[in-house]
Amino acid sequence: MSNRRDFIQRSAAILGATALGPRAVSAGSMAEALQRAELHPRAEPLNILILGGTGFIGPYQVRYAVARGHKVTVFNRGRRQAGLPESVQQLQGDRETGDLNSLKGKKYDVVIDNPTTLPFWVRDAGQVLKGNADHYVFISTISTYAHYRKAGMDETYELAAYTNPEDPMTIKRMTSGALYGPLKVLSEKECEKWFPGKTTIVRPGLIVGPNDPTDRFSYWPVRIDRGGEVLAPGTGNDPDQIIDARDLSEFVIRLCEDHVIGTFNATGPRTRLSVAEMLYGIRAATSGSNDVKFTWVETKFLADNNVRGWSDMPTWIPPSGDNDGWGAVSIQRALDKGLTFRPLAVTARDTIDWFKTLPAERQAKMLAGLTPEREKELLAKWHARARG
Repeated sequence: MSNRRDFIQRSAAILGATALGPRAVSAGSMAEALQRAELHPRAEPLNILILGGTGFIGPYQVRYAVARGHKVTVFNRGRRQAGLPESVQQLQGDRETGDLNSLKGKKYDVVIDNPTTLPFWVRDAGQVLKGNADHYVFISTISTYAHYRKAGMDETYELAAYTNPEDPMTIKRMTSGALYGPLKVLSEKECEKWFPGKTTIVRPGLIVGPNDPTDRFSYWPVRIDRGGEVLAPGTGNDPDQIIDARDLSEFVIRLCEDHVIGTFNATGPRTRLSVAEMLYGIRAATSGSNDVKFTWVETKFLADNNVRGWSDMPTWIPPSGDNDGWGAVSIQRALDKGLTFRPLAVTARDTIDWFKTLPAERQAKMLAGLTPEREKELLAKWHARARG
């Protein structure tokens, strides 16, 4: 590990390159990545190609990898500005149209495939990169499993079968959510086909934290920070699993450094988390926590009033025989390979701080969860039912 002087010099150089200036360390910044990079022993520098690199987890991977001393190249359509360090090489192409010309003839120690859902994306990358990459890391999803009937299910559990009559290699657009898991399974298989014995599959759960484009977790910190009576789903005892995008990204880079081959469920936290523990934990981290009151509303009432789990009530899936294992997937393999977690309070606070930097019109329209008007209506109906 480098000494303190080296760390300060490296911090100053990269902070200058990314125009962060002397401000305090912020979530997702290069300064934060540098601090986090010092927590683990250094590895030999790698030449890393990241397919994507400008979405949700990509910039976190890039900054952490650069902070760890690796050479990083990103490949994407060049449509997003992610504020990446100046040392990062950026190649342009389009996997949707099969334009991978900028990758031809180049060699990499490791390739990280972030955005792929459709199998032909992996096939096309494999045709170009086969023989030019020593390690292929594919970011998949725990939605690859056929069902969630068993708590503690591990990476050997039954995978979703593709039953659609259309040839999956001809599918160019995702048109049905039901195909998401099966197509990810086929994408995993394509990885193994093109990079046999060199593939690592990472299956995250719900990815959360600053820069989340879905609000599937952000709804809760933002809503709780607003204060008042909060409609909460079920009894509060249902299990929940989430992973901070920064923790996932750091884990992926360290898998690359150690050249770990295999399949890993990557979600969190380390031990069981109930919905109540998550919401009360968020409350403890928010500025509006003093006047927050949770009203736990039974599952049947929510169903009768068309309140949907996961979307209207983010991170929560209504319990049923098919969902007993939801929120209770085994992550022991990932823990054994060094998956670590920030405290929930840090993720919640950083998420709120980030959300408050967004334009007012974006803050006013969350992409998941209940609107204030709908929540107020449901709470009034619930209380009237209880009084009756």
